[in-house]
Amino acid sequence: MEIQTKNLPNEQEEEEVYFGESFFVNDSYEMRTFTYGSHVLRLQCLQSASTDYDLTGQLVWPGAELLNHHISQCSDFLTGCSIIELGSGVGVTGLLCSRFCRQLVLTDHNEIVLKVLKQNIDLQLSSGISTCAEITSEKLEWGNHDQLSEILKRFPEGFDLIIGADICFQQCSIPLLFETVEQLLRFGDKSGKFILAYVSRAKSIDAMVANEAKKHGLQMHEVAGSRTLVAGGSCEGVIFEFILN
Repeated sequence: MEIQTKNLPNEQEEEEVYFGESFFVNDSYEMRTFTYGSHVLRLQCLQSASTDYDLTGQLVWPGAELLNHHISQCSDFLTGCSIIELGSGVGVTGLLCSRFCRQLVLTDHNEIVLKVLKQNIDLQLSSGISTCAEITSEKLEWGNHDQLSEILKRFPEGFDLIIGADICFQQCSIPLLFETVEQLLRFGDKSGKFILAYVSRAKSIDAMVANEAKKHGLQMHEVAGSRTLVAGGSCEGVIFEFILN
């Protein structure tokens, strides 16, 4: 039997359905306590990321845990330093660093993530726990020269350290990350370094990190004793240091 259909008026094109940003955004943060050696941090975060929206910074990633445990065991390299963190997310790594360093700039590119980051900075400052650093947060999208220039205008001496924890999981962002790192390291007269807590999830990304570092004139060294299993043993994590050739 042949079934006949006909279009109703104005049915020639399917109407586009619009979902606003808030449809995908989960901002039901939980207060969580994180302990690294003798250091305790309380901050707001999610247990899992929001769906189908660029909000990976709302939760604490395994690479951040890796770097924080490393810092808790040997924090001397942070003493008196000025630090900028790339992809700070909720701020768990940067806020631990603030207990040792002199100056700290936490950055992220997403306005919703920056909002919870600022809330966690305020929690840190009101907690009564001693912090050595002057802490600020800034919007920074990797590869955005205008945003980077504005940050460097506010901090004309540059930074001793650039840090990043578990921020290499999208291939398209890695060249922009290393472009930003190179610009930061070449700014001013400091001989700084980039410290990256890296979690290996794909061989193609492993290779891209090494290739982009070389392309941007960076020597890449593994921090001795830092290689370990993370994420419940499902991935391997390691801490790398990068310096300009």
